Amino acid sequence: MTLPVVQKLFAAERPLVLAHLLALSASDRRLRFGALMQDAAIERYVEGIDFSHDRLFGIFGLDMHLAGIAHLALEPAQRYAELGLSVDARERGKGFGFALLLRAKLHAVNRGFNTLLMYCLSENKTMVHLARKAGLKVVTDQGSVDAHLRLEAPSFGAVAQEAVEDQIALVDLFWKQQLQWLHMPVEAA
Repeated sequence: MTLPVVQKLFAAERPLVLAHLLALSASDRRLRFGALMQDAAIERYVEGIDFSHDRLFGIFGLDMHLAGIAHLALEPAQRYAELGLSVDARERGKGFGFALLLRAKLHAVNRGFNTLLMYCLSENKTMVHLARKAGLKVVTDQGSVDAHLRLEAPSFGAVAQEAVEDQIALVDLFWKQQLQWLHMPVEAA
């Protein structure tokens, strides 16, 4: 199975991140954040993302909507990275969550972080499955799941892989933007 192309997201994409999260159903919001999140709380969450500190990754659909995002919260002092994922309900089953997880993991490895953490509700079977599939150790306790993975040290191969993935992502983004441009309605003169 070919994994989808994952883009690095920047502060300029904050409105797209917000639109993605607001489009999640109440149930999906609860699974993503561990609690029901109203629109105002999601707006505060997105506004509070520090793009100079944390890393966000996304997968764009052909129509340039964010089909899935990963928020990698970095804790440099203790050398761990915490990951949160969400995928649009219409895009599930295409490997987006796994691709986002792997891309975030690669980034954490190449920045010298030694542990990847994921927390979710125990009923979030998809996240538990993804964590196990990616090799994270999963511990269930009183309705929640803690998953962690000891990360390998950065290597030349991992750095080269990230550089190649970044270049492929640029080509993918350019192609999707051009496709959007070609399908834009022409305004009457």
